[in-house]
Amino acid sequence: MDNIAEKIPHPSFKETFRFWLKLGFISFGGPTGQISIMHEELVEKRKWISNDRFLNALNYCMLLPGPEAHQLAIYIGWLLHKITGGVVAGIFFVLPSIFILFGLSYVYAAFGKISWIASIFDGLKPAVMAIVATAVINIGKKALKNEVMVTLAAIAFVAIFFLKIPFPVIIIMAGLIGLVGGIFLPDKFIVIKNKHGVQEEAYVQICEDPDVCHINPSQKRTVLLTLTFFLLWVFPFITLFLIRSTSVFITEGFFFTKAAFLTFGGAYSVLAYIAQAGVEQFQWLTAPQMMDGLGLAETTPGPLIMVVQFIGFMAGWNHPGNLTPFWGGLIGSLVATYFTFLPSFFFILLGGPYIEKFRENKKISSSLSAITASVVGVVLNLAVWFGLQVLFPEDKTFNSFAAVLSLASFVAMQWGKTGMIPVIIAAGGLGLLRNFLL
Repeated sequence: MDNIAEKIPHPSFKETFRFWLKLGFISFGGPTGQISIMHEELVEKRKWISNDRFLNALNYCMLLPGPEAHQLAIYIGWLLHKITGGVVAGIFFVLPSIFILFGLSYVYAAFGKISWIASIFDGLKPAVMAIVATAVINIGKKALKNEVMVTLAAIAFVAIFFLKIPFPVIIIMAGLIGLVGGIFLPDKFIVIKNKHGVQEEAYVQICEDPDVCHINPSQKRTVLLTLTFFLLWVFPFITLFLIRSTSVFITEGFFFTKAAFLTFGGAYSVLAYIAQAGVEQFQWLTAPQMMDGLGLAETTPGPLIMVVQFIGFMAGWNHPGNLTPFWGGLIGSLVATYFTFLPSFFFILLGGPYIEKFRENKKISSSLSAITASVVGVVLNLAVWFGLQVLFPEDKTFNSFAAVLSLASFVAMQWGKTGMIPVIIAAGGLGLLRNFLL
């Protein structure tokens, strides 16, 4: 029986390019908001990727070190338009925030804090909270297909939110439970459709032919990609060495490369490690400046880990060597950003074909189903964490403005069928208006 996904035309490269460019400007809310936006736009609205395939990619990205939302964008871009698509998706996911955050960092370093920018984000946060809530509902409906999957999601939520069990441990345990469950209760655990299954809805048919498609692994491809990424890592160091202005840039390159490879658990776990090293170990900036940098990073689209750009900027601004502070800040911010995000492309473009190959293996489909259910619980944990930050900010008083705006945004999108973009623009505008009225 033919897969009904064939009825949906494959998007052109131009179409996907426009989307990734737009996503770079609207991807607020850290990994929770960004994953939610991609699910809403790519699965629910455009049907460019099926829910099962989206979650299969998300499973892999959440197991990797580094920013999972950025890696998910690369993965989907690669699925749709090969390596070029993955590179474009990954670059434009962060490119707008690079320009915006550099401008904000310069203004901050030269002139001090900017209150009206923070007020815009005070409006954006509740809207993103509503987007996240909508996404959790939609993902849950499609991933939790029986009471066993619901139970696994609930256990994962309790384990990570209340018991603070590390995410990799939860995923490993879920995989083992799924492996055993697939033997004794296959009808309950093998719920992920394989590539020959019939989709419940029509989605874009992504190339599957093993003789012509890019999703199949090969030893030659692995060697070439590994060599390419090694050269992309080495050449910038040679350039930085030739500049000979200050050693801080080379130190940044090594540090942020190490952080990208060794920090698991997503952006929130990376931040604590990077912040402590930047302030205490290297003394690139002060603790108050680090907190201000987090605030600036939250006001921009793109991954929350973009705060590394601010850290790199301040490192170059404060230690420019024989350069001016401006050029030191510019080079420092680019170095931090480049070496933080380069490994994400490596992980996805190298490992993606192997993850896709696993989709055909019935022996592990039960494990993947259990892992998918657990990921839903983890996404719910991130949603609750984000909601608490919005409704109960640092002073712990209830933010009634955020609560009302979030509820209104949720109603507008869920029942009023209002688009995500108008909601985000309106919420940001209301936050700015509130700042001027108070």
